[in-house]
Amino acid sequence: MAAEYLANAPQSVALNAPIIFTASIPCRKGYVYHEDETGIFILRGIVNNPSNCFATYRVTFNGNVAIPDGGTVGPIALALAVSGEPRLTSRAIYTPAAVDEYGNLTSTAIIKVPKGCCFSLSVEYVQAADDPAVTPTPIVTVQNSNLVIDRIA
Repeated sequence: MAAEYLANAPQSVALNAPIIFTASIPCRKGYVYHEDETGIFILRGIVNNPSNCFATYRVTFNGNVAIPDGGTVGPIALALAVSGEPRLTSRAIYTPAAVDEYGNLTSTAIIKVPKGCCFSLSVEYVQAADDPAVTPTPIVTVQNSNLVIDRIA
């Protein structure tokens, strides 16, 4: 099972907010739930073999990011967030040389959902530096977003 979710038009995304996905080639088996024009996905812990304890998903995000005119140049980071918590190991970082200069970010993670449970999933603009003294730009522009969710087990 594979599902694809898209957002081609440029959109402004605030710090710690999800990217909104506007179109989809959805999952027809009920493993993934998403409403177009939202940024939250529900991954369901449906297992085909009763002895399996987890449903396993491979999630891959790809998109272009930039700092909008009027912003301050600095690193931009996007991460996959599971149940509201960004997975920092999925954090992808790009540092443009100037405002309105796009770069491409890709992130992949394996997510295990316990049998009978559901996890929420989103792609969020997060802080690029682990140093709290570094202040990221409050808004970035994201364009040509593509999220593919594969149920692999």
